Amino acid sequence: MSANSTGPVTPAPRDTPPRSLIAVAGQDTDSAISSLAGMYAGKAWYSRPLDQDYWYKYVAVGDDQLSIRRSQMHGYLRGDVATEGEVVVQWLESGQARVDVGRDEVRMRPGVPTMFPVERRFEMEYQDWDQRLVHLRRDLVLDVAAEDHLVDGTLTFDWRAEPDAAAIGAWRTAVAGAVRALREEGDQSLAWHEAQRGVARALLRLYPMQAERFPAGYGTRSDGRLRAAVEFIQAHAHEPLTVADIATAAGLSIRGIQESFQRAFERSPMTYLREVRLGRVRDELVVLDPHATSVADVARRWGFAHMGRFASVYAARFGEYPRETLRR
Repeated sequence: MSANSTGPVTPAPRDTPPRSLIAVAGQDTDSAISSLAGMYAGKAWYSRPLDQDYWYKYVAVGDDQLSIRRSQMHGYLRGDVATEGEVVVQWLESGQARVDVGRDEVRMRPGVPTMFPVERRFEMEYQDWDQRLVHLRRDLVLDVAAEDHLVDGTLTFDWRAEPDAAAIGAWRTAVAGAVRALREEGDQSLAWHEAQRGVARALLRLYPMQAERFPAGYGTRSDGRLRAAVEFIQAHAHEPLTVADIATAAGLSIRGIQESFQRAFERSPMTYLREVRLGRVRDELVVLDPHATSVADVARRWGFAHMGRFASVYAARFGEYPRETLRR
């Protein structure tokens, strides 16, 4: 090609190790706790040697949307953990581990992915391990989930269920593809961006999200009015709404909007609205200071006046009572 050519030039693949986001290592328990606890909002961590050869290593590559990590220790570690603004999936290459000790406990087995409990504090215990972890930003997971689900800002998974072999295979393929894209193309590339979304899609196959999936035809021209109604509810959930308001936004009669929601979601538009508001309550309880607010204040702000009934509905949906969400 001549020097004056304006044709495209294909950059050579990087094919170099990606820059580490985090890289720590050591040989004493105090530095292990100091180095590792801060990554997981750790509290009351305890570590001890198994013999005279105590050591740990921890490295992470990626960015703030997706990072792939490796954690190793020849030793014992136990403590209280919370993942904040992230979904974390981990698996053992070797060693022993328990997650959510004494509660909804899961004993990890090598090669089988396990999700950390989402947006709540839990206790973990590890011994003499080699572990892989994938951290996905909450907003990334919600954005990808919105491709197929009616998301309301909440993340709920049955994280205790063991994924099937096909889902595990798809997950490993997606993670390996992301590592390859990061190594060969870099963290500013379109390949890395798309690989991140591929990992998020594999996550939703690994642990199906407990959210309404789009009904058949949702978003097509014939179902555009239903989509308009859903988007109106999502945007105006903080306002006092009536069925007539929702019907008007969708360009349907009251009977028409009722029938559309019942046919598509097997619930009324007002029930759907209450579910959206319930999710907004959880979002606030997760981030608010328990010393400066109360569950009742937040619930009333979102239209829930009967505290006993509200707490029961909340626990049925999220697996914990609202006071637990606020205090953790």
